[in-house]
Amino acid sequence: MENNKNKTVLVAMSGGVDSSVALINILKMGYNAIGVTMKLWEYKDVGGTVIDESSCCGIDEINAAKLVCDRMNVPHYTIDFQQIFKEQVIDNFADEYLKGRTPNPCVRCNSFVKWDAFIDQADSLGADYIATGHYAIVADIDGEKVIKRAKDNNKDQSYVLWGIPSDTISRTILPLGDLTKPEVRDIARENNLDNAEAPESMEICFVADNNYKRFLRKYVPEKMEAVPEGIIEDESGKKVGVHPGYTHYTVGQRKGLRLSYPEPRYVKKIDSKSNRIVISKKESLYSDTCYVSDINWLTNYINFPMKIQCQIRYNSKPHNAHCTMVKDRLKVTFNHPQLAVTPGQSIVFFNNDILLGGGVIEIE
Repeated sequence: MENNKNKTVLVAMSGGVDSSVALINILKMGYNAIGVTMKLWEYKDVGGTVIDESSCCGIDEINAAKLVCDRMNVPHYTIDFQQIFKEQVIDNFADEYLKGRTPNPCVRCNSFVKWDAFIDQADSLGADYIATGHYAIVADIDGEKVIKRAKDNNKDQSYVLWGIPSDTISRTILPLGDLTKPEVRDIARENNLDNAEAPESMEICFVADNNYKRFLRKYVPEKMEAVPEGIIEDESGKKVGVHPGYTHYTVGQRKGLRLSYPEPRYVKKIDSKSNRIVISKKESLYSDTCYVSDINWLTNYINFPMKIQCQIRYNSKPHNAHCTMVKDRLKVTFNHPQLAVTPGQSIVFFNNDILLGGGVIEIE
């Protein structure tokens, strides 16, 4: 504690139990703290059902964060990040869906808002470090600061941190990485926090009702209305049906095809330029390889070719793979074929529990 008493940490406060306990632990570590709530968007701008207990950025959540800071005698600020959030996260989300891809907005939010913009805010407030309520660990390995998986495998969020700037890791504190979710709730109860029993938030924050099509129709109505009905083809190129527009589908989707087959059919490919959907049986959704764009490495220990563990969606397990550079492109070859490797989604690289980096999945 003696070494920390002259250091200040800017703590991201959402009003939820995780960020509240992160603040408590920062204070226990002996740091000075400043609580900051990032105002990212307005519900009225994007529509959908507002569920106060699991949402963020609303008045109730800002007030909850302020109350926790007041109880801990910590200054609290609400800072408007709506413009950068719109430009870097929401606009990209809409653009990617209109390209027939499936984006991961939480990764972009962490990369461009919760780290880039937050570090800039820390500098302007004279803070030495930033802290968030993410479940992951910052560790020192051979003199290099790295991110590792959290103790709680069920809550580990290292997957969504692959895009943060590598030079910010040394200024990042993740106070929940060594805790399980039940332990976090226990700390909240011990400190009589009102949000100790708050439910988990599972949706994308700006799509509170989890209805992407409804969001897109409201956010980019002209572009959505411009997408006409299109053709559904099987793998041989035979027309087997029509669809209301490619923006209604994602790779691997089964529902909404309105086709009758003895065996289920799934979306295998989306061609936004021709407004065409290709369907297949489930076994055809497995892929041996993919390519990767927008790569961000978080460590210096990257040498090709190399064996690596890859995670292709947030709730999936990592799988062994082999990475090589092919004509200036990163090619990933999986040891075992993977189901529904989806363009636009994140592929994240690990060496056991160390987060090496990640990128965006490309099929061709």
